[in-house]
Amino acid sequence: MQVEQPPKETPYEKREGERRGLVIVNTGDGKGKSTAAFGLAIRAQGRGKAVKIFQFMKVPTARFGEHRTFEKLDLPIEGLGDGFSWKSQDLERSAQLARDGWQKAREAILGGEYFMVVLDEVTYPLIYGWVPLEEVLQTLRARPASVHVVLTGRRCPQEIIDLADTVTEMTMIKHAFEAGVPAQRGIED
Repeated sequence: MQVEQPPKETPYEKREGERRGLVIVNTGDGKGKSTAAFGLAIRAQGRGKAVKIFQFMKVPTARFGEHRTFEKLDLPIEGLGDGFSWKSQDLERSAQLARDGWQKAREAILGGEYFMVVLDEVTYPLIYGWVPLEEVLQTLRARPASVHVVLTGRRCPQEIIDLADTVTEMTMIKHAFEAGVPAQRGIED
């Protein structure tokens, strides 16, 4: 490692553009996509902003660590799904849950009541063809100017990446699971 001197001047110029709602995408094969989105949600709620989180792959009764914390913080999170496809007993039911969930998320985005709407793991129902990509794109374009939307999941469609304001790709360099370490509560959930 090479030691560097910290910068003594601001490394960028202050932006003077219009403040507006952003489309933010966290994608890639690395860990941290949902975690980063949840951090944004907590940051926004901490500023007194209305936030709603929709989880497309989690069941409505899920009680993972984020659900327990968000309940204490009074931050609304809603499971819309049936679990991941390999756990589903009925993929058509999973598809219908995704379509129904999308309608709820769409209403939340277009309604303008929320400062931020998080669409956690939304890329999966998109790439499975359960939710129409064009409808999602139209909703993102038609949202009120003040609404921020955060989308997470692997293999985000290029059309969403092209429309987004900020895109971060999480790259897996190394993961304990690949070394045979099982998922752990408080880390993976």
